[in-house]
Amino acid sequence: MNRIKISLTLNIIIAVLTVLGAVCMFTGFKFMTGPIMYEAHQMKMFKFFTVDSNLFMGLVALIFAIKQYRVLTKKDKKISKKMYILKLMATSGVALTFSVVFLYLSWIIDNGFYVMIMNSNLFFHLIIPVLSMITFMFFDGHSGINYKEALFGLTPMLIYGTYYIINILIHRENGKVSPIYDWYWFVQLGVWFLPIVLIIITLLTYILSLLLSKVNNKQSK
Repeated sequence: MNRIKISLTLNIIIAVLTVLGAVCMFTGFKFMTGPIMYEAHQMKMFKFFTVDSNLFMGLVALIFAIKQYRVLTKKDKKISKKMYILKLMATSGVALTFSVVFLYLSWIIDNGFYVMIMNSNLFFHLIIPVLSMITFMFFDGHSGINYKEALFGLTPMLIYGTYYIINILIHRENGKVSPIYDWYWFVQLGVWFLPIVLIIITLLTYILSLLLSKVNNKQSK
């Protein structure tokens, strides 16, 4: 019962931080000074997987917290497996955001590690993903998700990836795409590199989803 209370608290914190980060980026509010990377204001901010995955995470965390409250107040007996799969999907999304930022983007951008955690991205690139992964793995309770069901963790990436691929293909010129449209610099070596990137990202996402579910199952037992 103590674990579910901790999880409930963490999920509420994740939801609140998501709103705070979204308001900061939407309005352009800055609480840190320095160069700006991967920030866009108002509706333009939704072009980033970072924003989309974090908003999805915040919404799912809020729904999960409501479900937990209903269990604590004995209005429900337990949280359904479908809800755990939805939580895994959201957590896998922000885990991918965290991984791409710190394993890739931070290395190809000047002062990348510092730039990647400025202002709203402090929430979206670091705090929310880390809190979300810790919450799902150690406090949300036993999900019982197996390796086949872990494939659902690919869903946010595949949906966004479809949009990103279409965006790249319609803006290619002589096999090249401007960084204006390839803002993650995935195909700056050429559009021919796109299948390789897709395979790498897909494998990375599934590994993250599988690890999240495996640790959750092990720790919960």
